[in-house]
Amino acid sequence: MEFLTHQLLDSATTEYISTQLLNDKSNWIDGRMTAGSHAAVVKNNLELDRKSNTSMKLSSQINQAIIGDKLLKGFTLPRNIHGIMFTRSSEGQGYGMHVDNAYMSSGRSDLSFTLFLSDPNSYKGGELCIQSINNANKIKLPAGHIVFYPSTTLHSVETVTQGNRLVCVGWIQSYITSNEDRNMLFGLEAGARGLLAKHGRSDELDLIFQAYNNLLRRLGD
Repeated sequence: MEFLTHQLLDSATTEYISTQLLNDKSNWIDGRMTAGSHAAVVKNNLELDRKSNTSMKLSSQINQAIIGDKLLKGFTLPRNIHGIMFTRSSEGQGYGMHVDNAYMSSGRSDLSFTLFLSDPNSYKGGELCIQSINNANKIKLPAGHIVFYPSTTLHSVETVTQGNRLVCVGWIQSYITSNEDRNMLFGLEAGARGLLAKHGRSDELDLIFQAYNNLLRRLGD
């Protein structure tokens, strides 16, 4: 299983978003209202109403940040960034093991993401736990950092035992459905761009970029 962590937001932007979220006192709702019947049993958090002005404004800001990041764009090959929401978990809250729905009203889920907005030292627990065949990867990132992982995986949020965990979550419908194909293309493009930066343009690199784009055409939906 492949997942990617990366700093998406600088500290000033992260603090601004967190402050806007916490100042909105009236639009937080029970997270179970947006979960399917199976997931609702293990979901215990609060979510900012997606239709609120705060949510729509900040969701657009994060959407643009992802699109504008070359590394993330190359890794996810986003056709549609959708379902962005802000969640808050306080002491005793978390989200048990579950898998994201393959299709949502906003699009297909090929990749899921969590953008951490709270200082990791300000709360205990709250790790994102991504299950693999042999073990579980527990992820708790600095504020402003994001993790992308396949939506096909079982994952959970450990119970918060102290403080408040504030994050942004969402999904990517990629031009490439297969995680394996997407990772192969990412490696090919990243390697080619690294060679371009180090040695400049060459006829050989033209052939690599040609192969990359033709593979993208063949593998894409």
